[in-house]
Amino acid sequence: MESASPGYAGQKDAHLKRLRRIEGQVRGLQRMVSSDAYCIDVLTQVSAATKALESVALLLLDEHLAHCVTDAIQAGGDEADQKVREASAAIARLVRS
Repeated sequence: MESASPGYAGQKDAHLKRLRRIEGQVRGLQRMVSSDAYCIDVLTQVSAATKALESVALLLLDEHLAHCVTDAIQAGGDEADQKVREASAAIARLVRS
């Protein structure tokens, strides 16, 4: 039972706005490296971009749990087990990154 829309559908525009902002940060990093910016300044901006991506990931994970996983658990069966395993794997990837 795949849901018709992803859990983040209600916040899609906000997520796209955040991702465009992050894209701008990464372009800024490219410019910094091209112009031989000080290493620590580049690393500071890399850290900021990383944190911004982690923030988006956590929002998406929260929405996935609240929407996709909750729906699957209510439906029960193998899909519920699969969605819980997927969510656990996603959390593990985030923790390792």
